[in-house]
Amino acid sequence: MNKAILYGEGLAVFVFCLYVYNSFQFSWILFLLLLFAPDLSIFGYLFNPKSGAIIYNLVHTYMVSIGVVALGLWLSYDLLIAIGIILTAHIGMDRMVGYGLKYSTNFKHNHLKRV
Repeated sequence: MNKAILYGEGLAVFVFCLYVYNSFQFSWILFLLLLFAPDLSIFGYLFNPKSGAIIYNLVHTYMVSIGVVALGLWLSYDLLIAIGIILTAHIGMDRMVGYGLKYSTNFKHNHLKRV
């Protein structure tokens, strides 16, 4: 039951981001180009599992993505707002399918399930 709530929460975040992104009338080409860009943080695992988890988790936390949106709003910088929304949508999409924050033991160990 708890996992279903967490997956549903990811879906809600993803759908909300799509709505907000559309409301701002940002480029959908930009959205598609950047939607999976946060997954490049997986390259942190080339160093070691601990560094990989830290880098991956920093990129995949709502604190950072919402901070980017807030900074974009504060600076009135549309590109930063768009990037923050795309990052937040990516995180929601990941949570929706069960990919969570990583543990330092192994890439497949995350806070939602073992992938």
